[in-house]
Amino acid sequence: MDVPIAANVLGTLGAVCWSIQLIPQIVVNWRRHHAIGLQPTMMMLWAWAGVPLGVYNIVEEYNIALRIQPQLLTFLSLVTWIQCYYYEKNWTLPRSLLTVTPIALLMSAVQTALILALRIAKHDRGLQWPLTLMAVLSATLLAAGVGRHYYDIYVHRTVRGISFLFVGIDALGDVFSLAAVVFQRRLDVLGLVIYGTELVLWIGVFACGGYYNFVPWVRGRLGGKKVKSAGEGGGGSIGCRRSGDGEDVGGMGNTIALHDLPSSTSVFRTPAGEVDVMRQRTRGSGRSRSQDGMASSA
Repeated sequence: MDVPIAANVLGTLGAVCWSIQLIPQIVVNWRRHHAIGLQPTMMMLWAWAGVPLGVYNIVEEYNIALRIQPQLLTFLSLVTWIQCYYYEKNWTLPRSLLTVTPIALLMSAVQTALILALRIAKHDRGLQWPLTLMAVLSATLLAAGVGRHYYDIYVHRTVRGISFLFVGIDALGDVFSLAAVVFQRRLDVLGLVIYGTELVLWIGVFACGGYYNFVPWVRGRLGGKKVKSAGEGGGGSIGCRRSGDGEDVGGMGNTIALHDLPSSTSVFRTPAGEVDVMRQRTRGSGRSRSQDGMASSA
């Protein structure tokens, strides 16, 4: 189906979505000053996925939007990746820049060399398998990055660390990109596989978020209203708070603000998220007490 205008418009929309997809995640990390639950492995896999994807889209002469798209993916993925170390490993800013800059330069050099080599292979020698390899490699890296979160979901029984807004924008970018490939002058099956694979995995993350995050959040809200009503009717006060799964959590006198949760959305309360925060606060208070004790003994 050869509709150049549609291909360019849809490709541009896909590139816009991919160019802002990680910005909500970057902002969330900056506002909470941590990146708990966000997988640095996923971000690095995505950063490298942009290299073969950029090679494939450029050598196959996709529209300009789809050529820029992988570059944005690599850049924003590297920014998010280094945030994980800056916040979670307490790296300094100079150390972070000295680490991520050489990696970015290496990726740029590798992509440039591959573009020149594969153009010669395609146009002068008629070889198509190197481009097929680039397509398979990019799809594999993108899928592996998202798949890393499936392991985290399985272990913690919650979708944590990753912004659902980011997931939605990224999935929408995949949809637009799929449509742009369809409207290219020739239907590229490999292009459909690249974007379709990631879209399917994101739909799975959404489903897990609904099951592990949204449903317990709704139950907790409904349960909290019932507890509040019972407390008001009896004239007493409730000494414990209810967790996201509706069970009473004793000994938690101080509520945990939503933006403190390491869960993915900063909207839904999740039991696993509350446990992580409580553990962190316990370790922090323990360190503070030990420091106070050392100061007083001195």
